[in-house]
Amino acid sequence: MLYKKLSGLTDEEKSKLIGRGGGDLANVEDTVASILEDVKHNGDAALREYTTKFDGADIEAVEITKEEIDEAAASIGPELMKHLEFAANNIRRFHEAQMPQKTWFIEVSPGIELGQKFTALESVGAYVPGGRASYPSTALMTIIPAKVAGVNNVVMCTPPGKDGIVDPLTLAAAKVAGADHVYKIGGVQAIAGMAYGTETVMKVDKIVGPGNVFVTSAKMQVRDTAEIDFPAGPSEVLIIADDSCNARMAASDMIAQAEHDPNAVSVIVTTSEKLALDVKDEVLKQAEETLRTEIVNTSLANAAILIADSMDECIEFSNEFGPEHLEIMVKNDDEVLEGIEHAGSIFVGNYAPVPVGDYASGTNHVLPTAGYARIYSGLNLAHFMKSASIQRISKQGLSTLKDSVIALAEKEGLQAHADSVRTRFE
Repeated sequence: MLYKKLSGLTDEEKSKLIGRGGGDLANVEDTVASILEDVKHNGDAALREYTTKFDGADIEAVEITKEEIDEAAASIGPELMKHLEFAANNIRRFHEAQMPQKTWFIEVSPGIELGQKFTALESVGAYVPGGRASYPSTALMTIIPAKVAGVNNVVMCTPPGKDGIVDPLTLAAAKVAGADHVYKIGGVQAIAGMAYGTETVMKVDKIVGPGNVFVTSAKMQVRDTAEIDFPAGPSEVLIIADDSCNARMAASDMIAQAEHDPNAVSVIVTTSEKLALDVKDEVLKQAEETLRTEIVNTSLANAAILIADSMDECIEFSNEFGPEHLEIMVKNDDEVLEGIEHAGSIFVGNYAPVPVGDYASGTNHVLPTAGYARIYSGLNLAHFMKSASIQRISKQGLSTLKDSVIALAEKEGLQAHADSVRTRFE
């Protein structure tokens, strides 16, 4: 774990923090391409082969039946089902608030009305990771917004355990969220199945959801066939803090992020040297007390505790870092929030830890990582919709555009373009 003055970072140390995970995709590109090509040509047979190879599970049926999903949902018990439905309701309400006006017009001048029409995508594939942990929350986060947007066909892929069975809680979440089809395949083969379609797996228009470097590479490589949300790899948090921050709380948030994955990144940048030291002590203490100690300790090799000279310096570093999750734990949080330009999801105050967004507050936890928050937004309703511009123009309206269109078209050497306007006034 790096512990240092922000101004004292070497170029190499800063480059490692800012460019985290930047070279990983290139390292797996050829392997991923080979699997994609195999699934594209061999369909379900390739899906079964890679599920055996990578997940250690021999599966016959790729799709999970409605009856199996109902049984899984019944098996988790009413208490867990209540919590799933509570989280689902908050997620649904937040994304419903994002719904645009389906069709709108403005009159820019007499006889010229311009507008937009929003429609949902026809089909979406939701990737829900498995492996080290099950992620029913990701099923809610990816499927519910798609359904709110009006997507007709939402399919979910998630890897099975070695026994060939998918975690019942994940299947219960898929049912609560409203998935139309659920397939027990994971990894690159799942992305390939949804991008190209197989005998069983529905081909989709867009694929959303987080995953490891192999899944992320696969998503990037199928974009000529299926659109994706954004690159979403190992999780990360950046905390901006001053002396009003509780060290134990901040440390627990860093540990919570670290337990996701050995490649997860946890960083705190603070104006308080005392807080930095207290957080360091707490992180080391809590790392030994957590259940996933091995993963946490591996992940903490990527962690950093940085001491800044001013809050402006904290904000500047955060914007350069472009965190997936940003926690603001300072006295004047509105001022800091105002200065933030690049972040996937922002958590304001000592009582807004990242896990509330991971599960139940209602915001979406599928977010760009590795600095991609500089150019991508986190998963939201717009990812499941497309818009078409509309022009409703009368002869009076066209008459005010006529001269400009004809002059510009002829200047470009497109005589037929000019004539298509001119002919309407002959």
